[in-house]
Amino acid sequence: MLGVESASRAFTGRGGTVLALDDITLDIGAGEFVAVIGRSGCGKSTLLRLLAGLIPPTSGAVYLADEPVRRPSRRVSVMFQRPALLPWRTVLDNVLLPAEMFGRPKRAYAARAHELLATVGLADAAKRLPHELSGGMQQRVSLCRSLVTSPAVLLMDEPFSALDALTREELTAELQRVHLAEGTTTVLVTHSIDEAVMLADRVVVLAARPGRIREIVPVDLPRPRSLGRDAHTTEVAEYRARLHDLLLGTEEGST
Repeated sequence: MLGVESASRAFTGRGGTVLALDDITLDIGAGEFVAVIGRSGCGKSTLLRLLAGLIPPTSGAVYLADEPVRRPSRRVSVMFQRPALLPWRTVLDNVLLPAEMFGRPKRAYAARAHELLATVGLADAAKRLPHELSGGMQQRVSLCRSLVTSPAVLLMDEPFSALDALTREELTAELQRVHLAEGTTTVLVTHSIDEAVMLADRVVVLAARPGRIREIVPVDLPRPRSLGRDAHTTEVAEYRARLHDLLLGTEEGST
């Protein structure tokens, strides 16, 4: 579905050239959920921008369904850290915005928009304005907007990082439920080990400066998953500990 082949990305400024990503190779299958974690400055968001076609690689290539990615695609939706809802539009009209931007009739997507809002617990909020919603509710609207046109790929750049801990945990569980229902190929950039373990089929751990893949960790846990006490509490703790050690560079064999 989505692939990166020996991709590197450098940025040139007044201070010279900085290599943000170096020789990244990654294949993401249809319907897979991949999380990308790493320390600040390791190139996580740069990788997401490459996948989205927002910037080109300096070398190497990015592919979507075996076609080179050279520009943003309607098949790829991006969800950013801030919901960026238009304040003068209702919740429903914000969700329908991508359909309008693609020149598609809103009425053709109205049922889909209402279905998504119901899925995230906002069925009664369709006519409300963004300022009437909490931060967590606004991000739920943003998620619905990202999915309303049924994209092949959803790219998420730390979408819950600005929220309080409890709301963040609730939305992580919500995203897990939506992914199980929708099956959209998803790449999540996050600083949160908990989010990665809860959501991902595989976790890509980036080493910093320049960003390289340190290790790809398959998360072999049944879904739905929980960070609370359940039958898999021990396994969840083991994955969390392993990813923590990889990020700190203390995992045996890491660099």
